Amino acid sequence: MSYKNIYDVLPKKLVEQIQEHIDGVKLYIPKKPNNRIAWGSNTDTKELIFLRNQQIRSAYESGITISELSQIYFLAEKTIQKIIYSK
Repeated sequence: MSYKNIYDVLPKKLVEQIQEHIDGVKLYIPKKPNNRIAWGSNTDTKELIFLRNQQIRSAYESGITISELSQIYFLAEKTIQKIIYSK
């Protein structure tokens, strides 16, 4: 997330009105709901996690224990269990 100087974006009068309510604090302005994008849309992270989870399930089916998978993938055993037992 990048920050913008409020004076570069809003008129001075509006800035002064905002300062009446909050002065000198950081303010997050979320996107409008119709402008939001799904998680993982900008990167390949979603696909990489999907592939990793497939590998974990396959390894478990071939006999590797949850404890071993936890060490191999640096994940908690509970996380490995959730991956294995999810569909």
